[in-house]
Amino acid sequence: MALIADIQQEIVEEFSLFDTWEEKYEYLIDLGKKLPAIDPLYKTEENKIKGCQSQVWMHSEYKDGHVFFQADSDAMIVKGLAGMLVRVFSGQKPADIVGAPVTFIDDIGMTSHLAQTRSNGLRAMLKQIKLDALAWQSKSSAT
Repeated sequence: MALIADIQQEIVEEFSLFDTWEEKYEYLIDLGKKLPAIDPLYKTEENKIKGCQSQVWMHSEYKDGHVFFQADSDAMIVKGLAGMLVRVFSGQKPADIVGAPVTFIDDIGMTSHLAQTRSNGLRAMLKQIKLDALAWQSKSSAT
């Protein structure tokens, strides 16, 4: 499994291939289209990300010492953002997720090009990922 920092760097390199923000948004939408569908069982109020203008669902599972995430959104750009987060953090150990600095979002310039509501939603998704990882970390150390 690739390290979180390495996956973030891959994403930065991919976005650096595009010259305009229009092209970067198109790529982000493509990432959203490639995000595997979340099981409809997980499209619940409990899994809905609060603080997002769009509807976003995120679900995590813990298997063999690693946390796996699924996500979906009714907005394609937001779905692309969720897809990037899932790519970076899914399959990682809880402690690594909790302790990882998230640099790729700023490195690709995403924070300065997102509408305020989308920025808030991105922060809310990231917060949920870290909270889930923390919960799985405490559950696994309690057993």
